[in-house]
Amino acid sequence: MLLLAMDTATPAVTVALHDGDSVVAESSQVDARRHGELLLPAVDGVLKEAGLTLDAVTGLVVGVGPGPYTGLRVGLVTAATFASALGVPVHGLCTLDGLAYASGIQEPFAVATDARRKEVYWARYDDSRTRVGDAAVDRPADIAEQLAGLPVVGAGAALYPEAFPDAREPGHQSAAALAALAAEKLAAGGEGFLDPLPMYLRRPDAQVPKNYKVVTPK
Repeated sequence: MLLLAMDTATPAVTVALHDGDSVVAESSQVDARRHGELLLPAVDGVLKEAGLTLDAVTGLVVGVGPGPYTGLRVGLVTAATFASALGVPVHGLCTLDGLAYASGIQEPFAVATDARRKEVYWARYDDSRTRVGDAAVDRPADIAEQLAGLPVVGAGAALYPEAFPDAREPGHQSAAALAALAAEKLAAGGEGFLDPLPMYLRRPDAQVPKNYKVVTPK
């Protein structure tokens, strides 16, 4: 087994290789505006670090979000393209689940990432492997009471300390954790993966104006 994992649903452009037992190589850069520029060089870098070529990969793992429209699509399209070219499967995982898994917390907690517009993408967990319900997007003040007394992992917690006073690491997503979670699921029978489709939770920022006029000839 050689899994190539990637996630661009958050400001972290993160890539990792996992051989089924451990992480072979990984790369993470935090830059919310350069997902498209950074992802392919990161893939090339981890392959070179591991002394491998892309055709050695037996499966793709990709974070499906939730996340902002443009950045999220970069990772999903890249993973789908590699999977098609190599003839290997692509496994989708919730980005928040990767952060939860990386935390190692074994008591109830939450994960919150920056959703912009003064909102966070968030979900509750019973432990680092068990999400409670679906991911959602809300204003921190609107969910502060629901999450009162719980540790909150992720950049969203650090951005809004008044709503989430018990902020915990990690702050950013790690493809290494996502790959390890995927390897664990595959070893257990391969259940619990999501389709590699974007989890947006809300409409994209860019929309066609309501009073748009057609100027081309009929």
